[in-house]
Amino acid sequence: MFRWFRQSSLDPLSVSMVGAKLGDRLLVVGCGDPKLIAALAIKAGLTGRACAVDESAERAASAGQVALSEGALVEVSQAPLNALPFDPAAFDLVILRDVLTPTADDQHLAIIHEAHRVLRSGGRCMVIDTSGARASGLSALFKARDTIQESDNANALTELLKTRGFVAVRTLAEREGLVFVEGVNK
Repeated sequence: MFRWFRQSSLDPLSVSMVGAKLGDRLLVVGCGDPKLIAALAIKAGLTGRACAVDESAERAASAGQVALSEGALVEVSQAPLNALPFDPAAFDLVILRDVLTPTADDQHLAIIHEAHRVLRSGGRCMVIDTSGARASGLSALFKARDTIQESDNANALTELLKTRGFVAVRTLAEREGLVFVEGVNK
């Protein structure tokens, strides 16, 4: 009825924040957000390369099916996140989507090390985390005491990237229940 009010099936905020462009070689680590993977693959286009990896074979297969249904070409694989099956410097952009928060602390650096290894010099690493964003609107009134803890999560993600040697690390935004942290490989 009101098609112009219909929201896109793709996540415009995350796609915009990542800033993928035609020809990019991108890797999404964590297949919990298959629509984002499909949207980023469409941005990279046929001249780029889009890959996704997850420890869960079911999530990886689901991401492949969603990408196919959205008309995107994505190479999906199942592998441990601390041993990615890709050559060094194979990607321009690596997105870590909700893979740092649910893992044990000792695994954080191993996952970030692998992201750093497969990222070319000058490439970007983007961490998108669901649990770390500040509340907005009415929910902020009821969660005011949690904002310090949530902001600390963004700071912790920033420190993790800096620890591994990423430069120009910064929190880009905390919006719509998401926190976006970016770093550049030297």
